[in-house]
Amino acid sequence: MKVAVFSAKSYDKQFMNETNKKYNFNHELEFFETRLKLKTAELAAGFNAVSVFVNDDLSGEVIEILNNSGVKLIALRSAGYNNVDLKKAAELGITVTHVPSYSPYAVAEHAVAMILTLNRKIHKSYSRVRDGNFELDGLMGFDVRNKMIGVIGTGKIGEIFAKIMKGFGCGIFAYDKYENDDCKNNGVMYRPLEEVLAKSDIISLHCPLLPETHHLINEKTIAMMKNGVMIINTSRGALIDTQAVINGLKSKKIGYLGLDVYEEEANLFFRNMSNKVIQDDVFMRLLSFPNVVVTAHQGFFTDEALKNISETTLSGIHCFEIGHECKNIIKLKP
Repeated sequence: MKVAVFSAKSYDKQFMNETNKKYNFNHELEFFETRLKLKTAELAAGFNAVSVFVNDDLSGEVIEILNNSGVKLIALRSAGYNNVDLKKAAELGITVTHVPSYSPYAVAEHAVAMILTLNRKIHKSYSRVRDGNFELDGLMGFDVRNKMIGVIGTGKIGEIFAKIMKGFGCGIFAYDKYENDDCKNNGVMYRPLEEVLAKSDIISLHCPLLPETHHLINEKTIAMMKNGVMIINTSRGALIDTQAVINGLKSKKIGYLGLDVYEEEANLFFRNMSNKVIQDDVFMRLLSFPNVVVTAHQGFFTDEALKNISETTLSGIHCFEIGHECKNIIKLKP
């Protein structure tokens, strides 16, 4: 099958080519470093399928162009699909697949790494020691043991994150519309969202971006939280109202903030901006706080995850090509 791979980095090329060869899929893969968007959609002309990532634009207008170009399959290299107009794809008969579980351990472990970094000021200590400064003033943290952890979203990633934090000796509150029996068996206590927000020392977001979760963290919900709360987001940037958390940081309501995602990340992340002036004033304001750690959507970035992503993506394309049912098709909800 002829596949246009957008937002392709060197590691995408490596893992996808290795997988294509290993399983004898014989797909014709053409890699485009550019994002798929309205201005670049015409690059898909002549391809049967496109493979896209989290910041590619699959709006209705773009999908119309893909359809007119002969594309019949959109293969996401991610679990989330909030960037896809599924209704338009269904109308045009275009199949959409995703990678529902590539390595939930990767993202869960990254969330824990952010907690430990913020708490023990690892980022600040690293810089100090390299500058020959061995003072400890300003580096005091707290014992994570016995802290209450709020987990928003208990799918596989949230479940694993809760297990890890349970191993630290923490109590776990959780909120999800659908309770996870494995979590409950591990001692996770499901509570209403308001109670989770009010009683947690650390809140970690692991839910998808949906209309009802957009800006889940906002002025109103921040006001419910403990003073000095730690917020971690390794899910989707728009779960957080960025201006609201900036206000929370300034008022010291939020004591620590760890972000692996950002609601306006599409124009920043996965690119080298070191020689450019970043025009996003809100993002730069975030970076000015000493109690904020931002990573560039790297939670998924492990060897195991990239192997799983490439294998799931290309096997889905293969199933579509030979007419077999693919278990990773995204179906439009009624």
